[in-house]
Amino acid sequence: MAALAPERPGRAAESGAAVVLAGGHEGGTAAGAVLTGRPLADAVREALAASPGPVCVVPMTLGRDPGLIADCARALRWLGRDQGPGRLALAPPFATVDHLTAWLRTAAGKAVREAPDSSAVLVTAPAAGPFEDADLFRVARLVRQYGHRRWVEVAFDGGDPGLAEGAERCRRLGASQVGLVRAAFCAPAEVPAGVLDTGPLLSRAAIEQVVRSRVQEALHRLADGRDGIAEGLDAEHGHGYAHSHGPGGDHGHGPDHGHGPDHGPDEGHDHGHDDDHSHGPTHDHAPRGHTHGRPHH
Repeated sequence: MAALAPERPGRAAESGAAVVLAGGHEGGTAAGAVLTGRPLADAVREALAASPGPVCVVPMTLGRDPGLIADCARALRWLGRDQGPGRLALAPPFATVDHLTAWLRTAAGKAVREAPDSSAVLVTAPAAGPFEDADLFRVARLVRQYGHRRWVEVAFDGGDPGLAEGAERCRRLGASQVGLVRAAFCAPAEVPAGVLDTGPLLSRAAIEQVVRSRVQEALHRLADGRDGIAEGLDAEHGHGYAHSHGPGGDHGHGPDHGHGPDHGPDEGHDHGHDDDHSHGPTHDHAPRGHTHGRPHH
């Protein structure tokens, strides 16, 4: 997917803020994003030097990468030590799992439109960690449940099961056609023969609209003295084995959840993640936050 010209790293948005998009396992540098670590730090420094206005970082996650949000927050906290108030802001994440589920339902409808009773949907994304990958199975189950699809399977680009294995499973179940839908910003490296690729999950215009909404929300918060960094540091709470609380294991966390000393923006972080706290899909195509329960029809 081509870079988003109005919001590419360091480019001033209509709001007057410089916007940097940060990408993780759901798309990497797709949609004009930069990776966390040194690329993100360099992009933010460049934006700070180019304009006296605020610099807003948008975590480009579709809801399955809380580690991306936390990494962005740590980078901005580190970079903000040399900046005055109001210079850096962490926007809400691009989307939640609820939004991803709703978008996949729409894409699934397109994938099986020609033969809905004999077609299967293959939901795919780049392989990540066990918790992130498990989240995708949960999302696919919701797409099947609320989208009234007979077969919705999961396969990973570069993971297990792979795309070819996933397509073969669909055929063995009896599907006459397999439609691939992307739970990511990026395209798979290779689409198996005979599988219909439905294309990007969201159009370029739709992505730009959501990014603008996130930036506006971040700037409203910044005007109230909230830069979003503290909330971002909390994004991984309850995710992964490291945060599992067994019987009698409840304990409090400070803003950093005991991750040790401060890390600079160039240092890597390995984090496991558990399920998202969302509980059902929504049809909000310019999302602003979590919604709960069944989708509205």
